[in-house]
Amino acid sequence: MMDCKKALVEANGNFEKAIEILRKKGQKVASKRADRDSSEGVAFALVNDNNTKGIIVSINCETDFVAKNKGFITMTENIARLALGVGNLDELLSSTYEKSISVSEKLTEQTGIIGEKIEIGGFEILEAPFVNGYIHMGNKIASLVGLSRSVPGCLDVAKNIAMQVAAMAPIALDKDGVESSVIEKEIEIAKDQLRQEAFLKMRKEDLEGTKRILRKIKHPERILVKKQQGYYNYILGLISSQKNLSESERYMKKALRLGLGMKHDVAMAKLTLAGIAMQKRRKREATSLISEAKKLDKHNILAGQIKMIQQQLKRI
Repeated sequence: MMDCKKALVEANGNFEKAIEILRKKGQKVASKRADRDSSEGVAFALVNDNNTKGIIVSINCETDFVAKNKGFITMTENIARLALGVGNLDELLSSTYEKSISVSEKLTEQTGIIGEKIEIGGFEILEAPFVNGYIHMGNKIASLVGLSRSVPGCLDVAKNIAMQVAAMAPIALDKDGVESSVIEKEIEIAKDQLRQEAFLKMRKEDLEGTKRILRKIKHPERILVKKQQGYYNYILGLISSQKNLSESERYMKKALRLGLGMKHDVAMAKLTLAGIAMQKRRKREATSLISEAKKLDKHNILAGQIKMIQQQLKRI
């Protein structure tokens, strides 16, 4: 307000000249604040009357205080309405905002008045047989959705989808648009979660629950790295040791061959194999495996189990 008053005083009450003064000041401020971060702002999504074209535009500023200003919001809405009639960003910037002022000049003028970097943060156009949009409360998020056909009820469908887009912040339209690095990262997270869930079920002695989790991993040799395959077989070996010794032996040997990251797990796998060898009356093999497990069990966590198998071996 004070800047406007000073400009009018400098222009001797000439309104047009005052605007020119503010615009020049805005250019100076804009050049000084060009490297500033304009991460706040307002977003608008609008569609034309027959719902065949929609635009989404954001005007950025530096502070939330400015973004919440009624005048700033109104300016953004006015620019969004102009955007419906253009084909690209350059046309929008050169469009007449009011009288002889272009959108670009209006933004520069507001930079001088407000004292913050004001710029168009984003501008997109969407055309389809039916388009609808959504603006989230507070004008911070806006979204557009285009449907392949205009049918009864599509207004609500498109709006509901647009609301979901605003809420979920999807990174692509479909799987083909997702970068491979993102897919790989999400797969790694999912695999790690499955492994943790499986171990949690094991600790609770919920063998059926553990099996259900492991069944979710289809073709482990394709989607799991070598060490993950090791733990996949290790867990299956622990589960099957309760009912099927031959199956457990096969899983544990494969787990050791693929590799386990922790010495305790390697010790447990060897001790399990020692128990199986003992029950199959392979005393020499069992003795060797117990010795290896004992060396790996630095903190004597398996001491009780080792002692029990050693005592049973003496009876063979």
